[in-house]
Amino acid sequence: MHHDDFQFEPVRGLPEALPEDEHILWQGAPNPLRLAKDAWALNWVLGYFVLLAVIRVIIISPEKSLTAAMAQGIPFLVAGAVVALLILGIATVQARSTVYTLTNKRVCMRIGAALTMTLNLPYVCIGNAQAGVRASGLGTITFELIGDTRLSYLMTWPHVRPWHMRRTQPAFRAIPDAARVAAIFAAAAETRVSVPQVAQVSTPTPSGIAAE
Repeated sequence: MHHDDFQFEPVRGLPEALPEDEHILWQGAPNPLRLAKDAWALNWVLGYFVLLAVIRVIIISPEKSLTAAMAQGIPFLVAGAVVALLILGIATVQARSTVYTLTNKRVCMRIGAALTMTLNLPYVCIGNAQAGVRASGLGTITFELIGDTRLSYLMTWPHVRPWHMRRTQPAFRAIPDAARVAAIFAAAAETRVSVPQVAQVSTPTPSGIAAE
């Protein structure tokens, strides 16, 4: 029987229904393979085990035939393949449990496979954004927060800008068509921030003036 772990969401990726004056502009999720490479250093892990295999072959080759020496490197390649599959599996689970959302008022991130949480970042709390786009169109958009807004690096990883721990920058990691998403964000944020914020204040009645 199919079970949706997020069936309690009134709107996909959001903890509550949107107000009448708010609407979704874009939703997406990370590409699992790109997330494995960017966040879990998949290429470096594979390269490490290949290097171990090469070193093992070089060490053994003076004592044995080339075929026997190469056979000594196979266990390292097998171990590397197993670790790579584990990393890709973790990245796939993370990608499938993630929903990035842009509305006309905020950035939302539903993240976490085991412990799910939703981040709501109004545009007025975002001072700047950077987009890194690859030739494939996949890329990452990072958001620089301003004011008193603080996030935990460990709680939000890997959906953050790497190595920015003192001032965590949340990020849309490894998303398809990143340039278009960045343009949508820029237009929405500019429109939202330019809207005047009107605060209601009470005006006290001057003392010494009798009411008629």
